[in-house]
Amino acid sequence: MSIKATMQASFGALFNDQFAEAVSSFTGSYLGPGIYDPVTEETTAQPVTYTGRGVLTRYKKDQVDNDRILATDVRVIALVNEVTDHPMPGHEINAKDLITEETRDYRVIEAVTDPIGVQYQIQLRVI
Repeated sequence: MSIKATMQASFGALFNDQFAEAVSSFTGSYLGPGIYDPVTEETTAQPVTYTGRGVLTRYKKDQVDNDRILATDVRVIALVNEVTDHPMPGHEINAKDLITEETRDYRVIEAVTDPIGVQYQIQLRVI
C-alpha cells in the first residue's frame, strides 16, 4: 500500500471516529464549459456540483492580515479522495457556519493540497 493510500485510510478513520463531531458535509458548485454571448450576456454553461466533507476552522488572529486573509474567512480541511471534484478559486461552497451551524454560502479564495495529495486546505470567504 502506498503512503498516500495509507494516509488517506488513516485520516478517513479519524474523520469517522475522533473528529466525527467536527466533520461536516459541504457542496461546491461552478459553471461548467459553455459559450458566452456578449450581446445578450447569456451563457450556455451549466452548473457543475460536487460534494465533500471536512473540518471547518477559523484562522488564528496572527494569520489575519485583512488583505489576503480576512477575520471572517474560514478554512476547510478535507480529504482529497472524499471530494468529488477539484475546488478552485471562484467556486462557491455551501457549508455550515461555525457559530450558528446554519448553512452559508462561501467563495473559494484558495485551495491547496499537501505534497502527497492527501488533503485540501480550502480558504473560504462569506459571499
